[in-house]
Amino acid sequence: MESLSVTVASAQYPLDFFANIDQWKVKTRTWVEKAVETKAQILLFPEYGAMEITSLFSEAERADLKSQAKKFLLYIDEFKKTFSELSQKHGVYIIAPSLPFYQNETLTTNRVFVFAPNGAVEFQDKFFMTRFEDEEWNVQAGEPVIKIFDTGFVKFSISTCFDIEFSFPSLSASHAGAQIIFAPSCTETVKGAYRVHLGARARALENQNYLVVSQTIGEAKWSPAVDINYGYAGFYATPDVGFPDDGVLQVGEANKSGWITQSLRLSHIERVRSSGAVFNFKKHQDLQKSFPIQTKMIKLT
Repeated sequence: MESLSVTVASAQYPLDFFANIDQWKVKTRTWVEKAVETKAQILLFPEYGAMEITSLFSEAERADLKSQAKKFLLYIDEFKKTFSELSQKHGVYIIAPSLPFYQNETLTTNRVFVFAPNGAVEFQDKFFMTRFEDEEWNVQAGEPVIKIFDTGFVKFSISTCFDIEFSFPSLSASHAGAQIIFAPSCTETVKGAYRVHLGARARALENQNYLVVSQTIGEAKWSPAVDINYGYAGFYATPDVGFPDDGVLQVGEANKSGWITQSLRLSHIERVRSSGAVFNFKKHQDLQKSFPIQTKMIKLT
């Protein structure tokens, strides 16, 4: 039975330098506890927030972007154990900060792990790589599966950073039942942050559901991968009945560390899809059923 609402916390997350893994654990525990204090049921961390673990690497290892993912394997078990224990202890779902996940000598993916209070651990890989990931970092698309995570009270999907700038991952997830699309991201510039947030707002409009963005913030000059970060968290819906005129539920102050928390009324999604001013999502379904969309080039010269 789905609840009428779900409370989500989205992080504006700074990347810190650590002397040892215990310092990282303390920070992670503190952040989770602060989100729990806001009564959040789902916690969203940003893309590449786990890169702060590379502060434990040597300077040479941090500089070697194409091979550092393999070094990351030394900390994967501790990373997963820490988030899983916190998820179970506090009874919350945690969408952990993504990391470059080494699979073999030719494949490193950008992977987001999801932790459930019952101890389940799942993941979603990113589909679309930025030029930096592709050309300099050798991070590639992973498992070609769009996953819908069913908690029993809400269904959600994850479109990591650049993925949210394309329609089909969110569209496919929404057709499969996702009510919230989470967009963890890591952007360097104001333009980059806007691209993610504008993409999220577009996905909320066309699918008439909720979009949540989390981003890294501040400087981490010790890391050539995530040295400069500009971002803020945001909660978006469609500009229609029951929602704000601009569809913006809440946005955080740019580059300010902390959580922003929002209660999302799930009943509003079905309401706007069935009796809103427009039927964006319904039109998607009707068009797919009625005829295949084709393209045709018409020369005017």
